[in-house]
Amino acid sequence: MTEAPVTGKVRSDTKRNRKHLIRAAGELFATMDGPINMVDLARHAEISTATAYRHFNSVADVLTAYRYDVGLQLSEYSQKLTINGLPLLEAVSLKWVLLVVKNGAAMVHTRSPEGYLARLRQRPAYLQVQADALDRPLREAAAELGLDELGDEAMFLWNILFDPREIFDLIDTLGLSPAQASARLMATFKGALGGWAAGKKAG
Repeated sequence: MTEAPVTGKVRSDTKRNRKHLIRAAGELFATMDGPINMVDLARHAEISTATAYRHFNSVADVLTAYRYDVGLQLSEYSQKLTINGLPLLEAVSLKWVLLVVKNGAAMVHTRSPEGYLARLRQRPAYLQVQADALDRPLREAAAELGLDELGDEAMFLWNILFDPREIFDLIDTLGLSPAQASARLMATFKGALGGWAAGKKAG
């Protein structure tokens, strides 16, 4: 007996359920303080737990997909910009801050115990899409500042400063606006790039 073909409706339902699970993660992590499990996500997405597990093995996997979607938005924004150099990096960095604020606590819960450089060099999709967004801005900013290209090390420095947890800290604790937070982080990042490049030359 041959299997029934996959219909357009089935594919549509699959995409919709996946999208609802990812959105549910963002909404729940923004409003709940305690631990969240797949049953919680499925209930909030209004699908069965079994269906949820057909898409993701764990809450961590859902959050990884969530972070990928946010990174994709940043990458698409970056690629559309026609400005160059430091203004380009400033625009992309501000967009990231705004995305972090918009997407709330789910951005913080995607943290990993493994170091950023180690994860970046494994090229997981959710980090690669963010790296793609920052590749040209970082290269052109370094060139405008008269610095040698630092590659992944520039991404490492940017990630330290533009970590979602630290962005929320600046906004919630110091009362900075997203634009103010981004401007201060950018000013600090430029200094960090110069210091790191000088340190590399010094050995």
